[in-house]
Order: sequence, then structure tokens, then C-alpha cells
Amino acid sequence: MKKVSSHQCSLLPLDKAGLWQGSVLSPVLFAIYIDNLCTLAVPRCGRFVFIYADDIILLDPSITELEKLLHACERELDWLDMSINYKKSCCLRIGPRYDVKCADVVSLSGRVLSWVCKLRYLGVYVLSSRQFKISLQNAKRSFYRAANSIFDKIDRVASEAVIIQLINSKCIPALLYGLEAKSDIRSLDFVINRFFMKLYQTTNTNTVQDCRQYCLVSLPSSHTEKQTEKFLTKLSKP
Repeated sequence: MKKVSSHQCSLLPLDKAGLWQGSVLSPVLFAIYIDNLCTLAVPRCGRFVFIYADDIILLDPSITELEKLLHACERELDWLDMSINYKKSCCLRIGPRYDVKCADVVSLSGRVLSWVCKLRYLGVYVLSSRQFKISLQNAKRSFYRAANSIFDKIDRVASEAVIIQLINSKCIPALLYGLEAKSDIRSLDFVINRFFMKLYQTTNTNTVQDCRQYCLVSLPSSHTEKQTEKFLTKLSKP
């Protein structure tokens, strides 16, 4: 048997094996680790399991079946030596009877999941309503908070070009985050127009439009159209 030197091969104890935080392999290995959770989904029955990193969302047309799906996930996670954070878990109903009081969904450990009118998933706020609906208030609030902070710090000291560059890099991304899932995107256009009204101290819509085009700032609605067109172009290519 050939002897292998220590610098050629080394063994790492299992309790010290792993990846550092932020490693590019972490999402891939974690997805493999919890891949069995996806097998619990039955699309033809309306049962879906969406997983992104450690955020899991369960969809089912029946409350009884939703509770069974939760129990199945609990057993699978327990087998993987993982658990659900019930303090951050809740239930939300979408459909014609969204405002009707629902039965409690109880975990295997006896924890009751509360029913809410709004939940946050991956930074997007989903509302309980007759149809799938996303809240735009948080995106608008984030934009105004960041924009007002910039105005408060630099006031009129900086030029309009500098202010617009800061708005482009610090504020608009908060407004456009998760834009594909949002409805009533036209209402976000007013947020951008309102900013230009304040910056150039005018209420004339034609002036605002000219200034916006000159500064190469597009509206959220046109941004969505461009993204959709880009996606369809890629999809049509062989």
C-alpha cells in the first residue's frame, strides 16, 4: 500500500465539517438537503410547496389538507434534524371566501398558526383578498423614506444630477423589488413623477415627463414591459 503524506490527504471531523457563511455552494447543498420536501407537492390536487433557502410556503385549496401537508413537512424536517419557527409562521387565505373565519391549523406539537390579513414572503407583502394581490404600500413607503433621507442630508447643496443618481442607486431598487408579482403597477408611476415634481418644483406633467426622459429615468410600468419583452425574447429562442 502506498503511503499518503499528510499534505496530500486530510480528514476533517464531522462536527467541524461545513461551509462558511456566504459560500456560493450553500444554496445548492441546502437545496439538495431538503429536496424531499418538494416531493410532498401534488400539483394536480392544488398542493404546492415553494422553497427558497430556508423560507417555505405551503399552498392547498383545503384547510384540512393544508394541516396534513404541514404535518408531513414537520416529519420530514424532524428527520433532517430541522424544525419550523412557529413564531414566524402564519396562515393567509385567498379566494371568494377570504374574509370568512377559518378553522385553526395546528402543528404536531400543538402550536396554533394564526390567520393574518398580510404576510411577508421574500420581501413581498401578500394580502388576503378575493384574488392574488400584493401590497404596494411598503414599497412606496421605503422609496419615500430613502428619498426624504437624501433630501434631508444634502438639501439643495448637491445638483439635480447628483440627487437623481442617488435616487437611482438607493431608492428606485426598493420600489422595483418584486415588481413582477405586483399588480396596479401604474400607481407606482406616480411615485416617480411625484419625486420629479418635488425636485424641479413644478406640477406641470409635461415638464415632469421631459425632465424624466432627459435624466433617463423610466417609469416602473415601462420597466415591467421591457422585462416582459426581454423574457419572451429569450423564451422564443431555440
